[in-house]
Amino acid sequence: MQTTLADFIKGTREGSEAEAILRSCVHCGFCTATCPTYQLLGDELDGPRGRIYLIKNVLEGAEPTRKTQLHLDRCLTCLNCETTCPSGVKYGRLLDIGRKLVDERVARPLSERLTRTTLKACLPHAGLATPAFRAGRLLRPLLPEKLQAKLPSVRAAGRWPTRIHPRKMLVLDGCVQPGMAPNINAAAARVLDALGVQLTVAPKAGCCGALRYHMNDQDGGLADMRRNIDAWWPSVENGAVEAIVMTASGCGVTVKEYGHLLAHDPAYAAKAEQISAMTRDLSEVLVLFQDRIAALSKGKGGPPVAYHPPCTLQHGQQIRGKVEGVLQAAGVDVVLCADNHLCCGSAGTYSVLQPAISLALRERKLASLAATGADHIVSANIGCIAHLQAGTGTPVTHWIELLDRICTAD
Repeated sequence: MQTTLADFIKGTREGSEAEAILRSCVHCGFCTATCPTYQLLGDELDGPRGRIYLIKNVLEGAEPTRKTQLHLDRCLTCLNCETTCPSGVKYGRLLDIGRKLVDERVARPLSERLTRTTLKACLPHAGLATPAFRAGRLLRPLLPEKLQAKLPSVRAAGRWPTRIHPRKMLVLDGCVQPGMAPNINAAAARVLDALGVQLTVAPKAGCCGALRYHMNDQDGGLADMRRNIDAWWPSVENGAVEAIVMTASGCGVTVKEYGHLLAHDPAYAAKAEQISAMTRDLSEVLVLFQDRIAALSKGKGGPPVAYHPPCTLQHGQQIRGKVEGVLQAAGVDVVLCADNHLCCGSAGTYSVLQPAISLALRERKLASLAATGADHIVSANIGCIAHLQAGTGTPVTHWIELLDRICTAD
């Protein structure tokens, strides 16, 4: 795609990256076939190809409008289009650049600014988010129905293993997961303990940076990333840990990008590259232990389970089949629903900022999951789990919680 950058962006790091991405696009339109918002809304500008043209126009000097901003806001950043693209267009990176440029030029309505400021101020901080979730659950009957749906019941974390193992890995606690689903990391620790691996948490690590970065507070998101690197670095530098484990695929796809996102920072570039290289989704770790998991499970797999693969896992990290393989090794009958490549509508803060589209996509996804006949749904990202659970009476949990019950129950 021929591009002539405007003077304000020409020669900058973002401009050069955006130009390279645009030049790789042959505007074939294959991406529209798998774009959830295009399928739902039927508007070219609500698909990747249309959004690429909007961003291209801004980069070439066109003045963005509120309409431009709206079409970019409606993107889920599910990256299904990147999986489909035959030319390898890095659409997600282009979208981050385009959204930032548009937000610098187009003022948002006061209500949007207040909502976004609140989300960016509260959610990335577990010390604020966890008490807020607890208070919300206490006051749940008094809250509006829409807010009640955002506050699923919490499963107690249970014991954290205390055995010491030669093999050690770090795990990211994150920001909203400790308050919404503390059992996920505890379950991961118990399963890995049974396999001879010690899982530890670096106390000063927190939000992966995705929340603020993708809401156009890119400086704030990068600050979160640097804080995590600082928290992990002592254990990485002295060789005490062999991997950094992610139990939320939304965090994993971001931490794996630290090397790229901080490549311009001379103080952090090399560290960020090493952190990204050491980062593993939990399924990437446990797939190496399938024989031992099979032995621990003793054939207690149970009834069929519907697995919803998050976009951040299958499209963002390009990981497919590993969760299914681990669960099948434990004797679980795993089924995938029709159109399992499509987004459930959660997409981080998207369900709050674009509720109508988010709910429509959730209903489609839940209908497909229900058609499998399974009476239990598992996924690999806290956002997807909470979003789906708010729309169904069928239990929705992290897949590691299921594996924990099978492999470590007394």
